[in-house]
Amino acid sequence: MKKSPKRSRAGQGPANHRVVALVYDGLCTFEYGIAVEMFGLKRPEFEHWYSFASCAVERGPLRAAGGLRVQADSGLELLAQADTIIVPGWRGVDAVPPSALLEAIRAGHKRGARLLSFCSGVFVLAATGLLDGRSATTHWRYAEALAQRHPRIRIEPDVLYVDEGDVLTSAGSAAAIDLSLHLIRRDYGPRVANQVARRAVVPTHRDGGQAQFIPAPLPEQGAALGKLLEWMRRHLDQQLPLAELAQRARMSERTFLRRFDEATGCSPKQWLTQERLVRARELLEGSQWPVERIADACGYGSADTLRHHFRRVLKVSPARYRERFAHTTAQ
Repeated sequence: MKKSPKRSRAGQGPANHRVVALVYDGLCTFEYGIAVEMFGLKRPEFEHWYSFASCAVERGPLRAAGGLRVQADSGLELLAQADTIIVPGWRGVDAVPPSALLEAIRAGHKRGARLLSFCSGVFVLAATGLLDGRSATTHWRYAEALAQRHPRIRIEPDVLYVDEGDVLTSAGSAAAIDLSLHLIRRDYGPRVANQVARRAVVPTHRDGGQAQFIPAPLPEQGAALGKLLEWMRRHLDQQLPLAELAQRARMSERTFLRRFDEATGCSPKQWLTQERLVRARELLEGSQWPVERIADACGYGSADTLRHHFRRVLKVSPARYRERFAHTTAQ
């Protein structure tokens, strides 16, 4: 298996890394657009950004959702040059992928290419047999169908994405953004992933699974709570008791709890736990601070509490997480 090229310094990604997205008749326009947005836009501010191309599964022009027709750069032969292959959805769970496509994907994977699927694109990867014995996810609506058709896959229906190293799968359509940012983080580090997320105006990381539902803030309280959430992010190292938060929001504690849940889908305690975990991950990735100092900076109180939340949510210790994701030149 081909190894990924190493970065020479933080923020510099793999050189000459070609990402190829599949284009097919019945193309899922949104999923394909995510591939372009994340990997295909020119980003001169970063060194060695991905090169991006599209690969037609069949002769074109091809239809895409929304009444569009598309013409890809090349045919399946382009997969022989791909370092990362993206399957941006598929035209249906019962639509059998062409054998030539499956063979090209298998050959690419054998050569060392990484494979990504967005939403229903997992059915293409499953048909190659490369997911057998591995974990994978897809949109919750398709999880049962995937399990019935491919019983050798360990399906995780509640997560946003699954990273199996060389094969990665994402859940519903928007989870393709989460997976893409995760891969960018793997390749370039958290600083670059954060910049890409800000440019796309999306969160760098979303905790929870695809069952998570976050309604919009109520109009009369949205601005106030938005300012409070930003203030809470700047003071994660403090205890932030409920009484103080309610006072800052100019509400009774009972009203504040109800409004907070309506705006975020969780309690203030749950929200703080999620945000502290995000901050801890950033510090583990981008600093050489000891775990004890990171725990204090994030308001956990002790390193043991930080380790507990890491193992509960991420299924890995802080030390192991740092080994995998830390900058090679972290200061």
